[in-house]
Amino acid sequence: MKLHTQSSMNHRRDEEMSMSISKNTTPPSSPKPLKHPRSLPRSINYLLKEQRLLFILVGILIGSTFFILQPNLNPSSPIPNSSFHVSESVPLTHTSTVTTSFKTGRVPVGIGKKRMRIVVTGGAGFVGSHLVDKLIKRGDDVITNVMGTLNMLGLAKRIGARFLLTSTSEVYGDPLEHPQKETYWGHVNPIGVRSCYDEGKRTAETLTMDYHRGAGVEVRIARIFNTYGPRMCLDDGRVVSNFVSQAIRRQPMTVYGDGKQTRSFQYVSDLVDGLMALMEGEHIGPFNLGNPGEFTMLELAEVVKEVIDPSATIEFRANTADDPHKRKPDISKAKELLNWEPKVPLREGLPLMVNDFRNRILNEDEGKGN
Repeated sequence: MKLHTQSSMNHRRDEEMSMSISKNTTPPSSPKPLKHPRSLPRSINYLLKEQRLLFILVGILIGSTFFILQPNLNPSSPIPNSSFHVSESVPLTHTSTVTTSFKTGRVPVGIGKKRMRIVVTGGAGFVGSHLVDKLIKRGDDVITNVMGTLNMLGLAKRIGARFLLTSTSEVYGDPLEHPQKETYWGHVNPIGVRSCYDEGKRTAETLTMDYHRGAGVEVRIARIFNTYGPRMCLDDGRVVSNFVSQAIRRQPMTVYGDGKQTRSFQYVSDLVDGLMALMEGEHIGPFNLGNPGEFTMLELAEVVKEVIDPSATIEFRANTADDPHKRKPDISKAKELLNWEPKVPLREGLPLMVNDFRNRILNEDEGKGN
């Protein structure tokens, strides 16, 4: 009886284990049938359905148009001439002009571009001053010299351009050294009436050198002394244009102070030659670009009288604050490293400017009915 009972229990245990195993065991999955490749009629039907073919044709048309209009992206297309430049027309004589423009060839994608060049002008001398005078007021020199230079330096860094900063002799302030060498740090009033321009240009030079040292931008710096020539603004406030305009209009020439303060005047073609020599050379600068011929304001007035009207008169007025007493460039560095020096003396360059001014002033007077 005992053996029978134990046998029944073992049989029941075996049945429970087999049932448990059968519940936890899933039948093996049968392999999925392989999909048959889509037939050609079904593919065509898919393209025609829901205007898919139209979308494909439109995409092909857009892509083709893009490559036709962008020949520089097609390596097999010819390489046309192209240019990136910041240009400013500057006068050479009363009949000819030169445009400061540095061209580069357009090249296919994947080939490095030729080095480009950027010219930044902020009213130094008068190259570029025509545009600047229209865009800014005198009190905005800091924005032009500092922020403008900073923005253009960033552009030069991005595109790998050679950068030219046209600075000014005003960085020397009212100099205690005469003539002024590039190594002279200057004597500038930081809170005077001329400070925005003087300090703005000094800061622009600092930014330019910082980008050269820290960001690897290739730079050039020119310190431009008083420049004159045809196509200057008739009433821009510069002493040469003031004297010439006043003498032609038969007005007294205004001399501020005692007229014994000195300036140096270079003809515009000499300046252009100096800037080109600087850009084509390997020296950073700064370089003084000016004519070392030194004239007092009274001497300049006498030269203007000789050229225009011997009977012209002079009117003295109180001098402006912080007006530099002396200004004369030492150009020995430019002579040695750039092989440059000015060629046009004042008495030869001034008549070319006078002819241009006389024609414009007479046309201006005719327009007013005088």
